[in-house]
Amino acid sequence: MATDKLAAMKVFQRVAELGSFTRAAEDLGITAATVSKHIAYLEQGLETRLINRTTRTMSLTDAGRVFLRRTQALLNDLEEAELEVRGLEQEPRGTIRLNVPMSLGLAHITEAIDSFLLLYPGIDIDLQLNDRMIDLVEQGVDIAIRVRRELSDSTLRARPLRKARNVVCAAPDYLMKRRDILIPADLMDHNCLTFSLHERPKVWVLGGEEVSVKGNYKTDSSLAMRQSLLRGVGVGFLPRFLVQEDIESGRLVPLLQGYPAQSYTIFALFPPGSRQSIKVRMLVDHLSDHLARKQCWDDPGKGEEENG
Repeated sequence: MATDKLAAMKVFQRVAELGSFTRAAEDLGITAATVSKHIAYLEQGLETRLINRTTRTMSLTDAGRVFLRRTQALLNDLEEAELEVRGLEQEPRGTIRLNVPMSLGLAHITEAIDSFLLLYPGIDIDLQLNDRMIDLVEQGVDIAIRVRRELSDSTLRARPLRKARNVVCAAPDYLMKRRDILIPADLMDHNCLTFSLHERPKVWVLGGEEVSVKGNYKTDSSLAMRQSLLRGVGVGFLPRFLVQEDIESGRLVPLLQGYPAQSYTIFALFPPGSRQSIKVRMLVDHLSDHLARKQCWDDPGKGEEENG
C-alpha cells in the first residue's frame, strides 16, 4: 500500500507540474486511465478533491496546492536520501524547472545552464522565460530567478546570487545630434525609453536623486529597448549586464556615471515549505559561481561590496 501511495504521489506531482493528465501520462510512459486511477486513489484516501477538472481544463484545489507542496518536499527528501546512499559518484538525474526573466535568461542564465548540462547530462532542464511573477507551487517551478531591490513575498525562500545595477546609455549617433547629458536633470530634454514593468517607469533614481523622464516609447522588453537604443531612438536605463558588451565596443555610451543608479539583487527563489533537492542546490551553486565570474554587473571600478 505504501508503494502504491508513493507511486500515486509521483503521478500527482507530474500532473500538477504539467497541467495535464494526458501530458503526464506521456511523460511517465503510462496510460491516461492509469493516471486517473492514481489521482482517484489519493483523493479517496484523503477524502477530498485535489484537482478540479473539466474536459478542457484542470486546476489544483486549495487542498491540492497544500498536498503538492508537502508531496514535493517528501519526494525531494526521498531523492536526496537515495543519492546519499548510492553516493555522489552516481550521476544526479531528474528534471529541474526554472522561471527566469527574459533578458537575464538570454544574456546569462542560458549560458550557465549549457555548462551545467555538460557536467550533468542526466539532468533535464525545463526553462521558462517570463518577466512576470508566477505562483511557484501551482506552476511546479523549482527555482525562480528574480531581479529585485527587496522581496515583497515573505513566504518565499530566497538566496541572493549577486548585486547589480542599471546604467543610463545611448548610441553615439543619437548623442551627436542633441544636447549633452551632464547632470540627471538634462534627461528631461531627451527622448527617454522606459520599461513598463518597473513600478515607476518614468522615474529614474540616479545618485540618490529622482528624475522624471519623458519619451515616446515604452516597452515590457528590455531586449527590445536595447535594440532601439542601438538604432539611435533615444536614451535608455538598462541593466549593465545587458549592455556591457555594447558599451565596451562603443555601440552604446554610458552616461551620468557620476550619478550611479541604486543597486538591486539577483535572487533565486524557491517554493515555500520544502527543501531543495540535491540537484536543485547543485544548479543554484552553479548559477551563483557563473554569475560571480561575470564582470558586467556594476559600474567599472566599484568595490566588491557592491558585487556581492
